[in-house]
Amino acid sequence: MKNIIYVLLLLMMSSVLGSCKKNEAERLTDLSYDVEVNGNQVTFTPTTKGLSNYKWDFGDGQSSTEANPVHVYPGKGKYVPTLYASVDGKAAEASTILRIAKSSPVKIDDKTLADWDNITANVITSGPKGGVFRKVKYDYDGNNIYIYVEMASAKSNGDIFDFYIDSDNSSTTGFLGGFPGGGYDVLMEGSLLTTGLDIFYHNGEQSSFSFDEQSITDAYQIGTVVESGGILKFEMQLVRSKLKGLTGTAARIGLMATKNDWSVTLGSAPDSGQPGFLIDMNE
Repeated sequence: MKNIIYVLLLLMMSSVLGSCKKNEAERLTDLSYDVEVNGNQVTFTPTTKGLSNYKWDFGDGQSSTEANPVHVYPGKGKYVPTLYASVDGKAAEASTILRIAKSSPVKIDDKTLADWDNITANVITSGPKGGVFRKVKYDYDGNNIYIYVEMASAKSNGDIFDFYIDSDNSSTTGFLGGFPGGGYDVLMEGSLLTTGLDIFYHNGEQSSFSFDEQSITDAYQIGTVVESGGILKFEMQLVRSKLKGLTGTAARIGLMATKNDWSVTLGSAPDSGQPGFLIDMNE
């Protein structure tokens, strides 16, 4: 009886050891990489050590055998790039999901306004009730709304700007004033080019001009400013994630300018009496 039990124990140990060896052989090899998305351009950087035999399938029909490829996707959409490689001689693969949204040619820190020449949609050309404003353009991507302003003024004038923003594109919330056509949830106000803007959120009845000041950092940035022949041109960006409701699919914006002592309204874009400008951000 003792011999039989001993044999059974040996068989059980052999089975367990064999099972362990099988599991060890089937253990998946770790493989990971980082992605940096800039518009349609994506940079791929493996973070696992000991890699060789790279093959990237970008998920759009294109591939690469480079270690750190930079790939430009054909347009917006969802893509699943996959890296096939050897990790210390063992085959492995890793995938991720990329969502490519609309990109913008506007670069806020390139010290030029030339990139705005490519923006032909979302353009306001002022009429007789625009006052000092000549032209305002808007563009956007997944992170920012970009604004270009052209007006008859000078930076040294210290003009006060009011940005009325219907951030959720709904007339059922926000202030019903400033500009028709929306309920304005956010007000950004101040001498933009000299001392900056304060940020306020509407907090009362829709008919009431009642706003609370907010402590929000890095919600906007000024880019290039150019003055020539009595015409002031400048660009700026609003960070969508920093401002209430601005991550949706549409927003309405009205822009006013006032003399630095509040004595005179200098102009508005769109023209005085017109609805705030609707930016469709469905892409």
